[in-house]
Amino acid sequence: MKELKVISLENGVILSENLVKGSILPRTSAELERDVLIQNDTIVEGAVYARKLEIQNGDVEIRGAVFTKLEFHISNNAKGNIILRKTVATSDSLVSYARDCRLMFMADINGKTVKLCNTFVAGSIFADEVILEDCIVLGGVFATAKLNMKDCIVGTFNAKQVSVSGDIKLLLPSAFSGEEMQVMSETRLFNLSLADLGALYAGTPEMESTGIIEMNTYSDEQESQLFEGDEKVLVHCYSVVGKVLAADLVNVDKLRNHFLIGATALGSQLLKTYDLGVGANGELCEIIPEKVADFFFNLLHGKIQVRVLDGSFSIQEIAQRLA
Repeated sequence: MKELKVISLENGVILSENLVKGSILPRTSAELERDVLIQNDTIVEGAVYARKLEIQNGDVEIRGAVFTKLEFHISNNAKGNIILRKTVATSDSLVSYARDCRLMFMADINGKTVKLCNTFVAGSIFADEVILEDCIVLGGVFATAKLNMKDCIVGTFNAKQVSVSGDIKLLLPSAFSGEEMQVMSETRLFNLSLADLGALYAGTPEMESTGIIEMNTYSDEQESQLFEGDEKVLVHCYSVVGKVLAADLVNVDKLRNHFLIGATALGSQLLKTYDLGVGANGELCEIIPEKVADFFFNLLHGKIQVRVLDGSFSIQEIAQRLA
């Protein structure tokens, strides 16, 4: 790699097999309109500002924050690893339909429109419109207008309009939609809040009374009215809280789900690598973002099977636990 320390070009920046020791930030007003093109095999140790940012191919790593005045685009034919370690924000669109590359965002994404395929996001997504296919989002997906998901695992979601298809899995007990959620006929909605993700990640046996819960978008839906001054807002909530957590069927404190997710999302900010103890191979099971991404994609694609928990309970069972 050719090492670059200071980049100051008004017309644009093209990087190929470069190690940028600093940041790519504007120093003059003319550089505010500068585009950045990363062709392949590049590491940027600092932040990046661009009018437009395009990544054509891996392996690429940007270790600082990224902001684009207009679009941030990943080429459809991109291959290899593309990792963004800090927050990514755009005033317009962030788009990637690349299926053959390993795209990882290790912090939050902010933009007007976010369209991602085959992508791992350790943080949350905030946008007006979000379209996700075959994606993992450990945090939440929050869209002020529309959210469309197909075959995804997300922490939770909240959008005015939500459309889902394929298999959708939630990591948190509840998700929300302003309007009634549009569900395709083949869609299945699952909840992983009581699955023993720590054990599955480490390859050890799952705790008793843990597992995945299949949700019914009709019976597990509740309508709530929120008030802001004199304005009334209707919210549709899809939740397993009343069905399982209220019955106290499992000691949630013993599950390491939140620790696994939190340590991954904060990986770039932590001073050391944490672990979940000894794994099935007798060695420490470290929480490494790339390994966590592989784990959740295997979970999404059915390569790792989770015990099924029906989530039902009886009034007598609750009474016995409270006695």
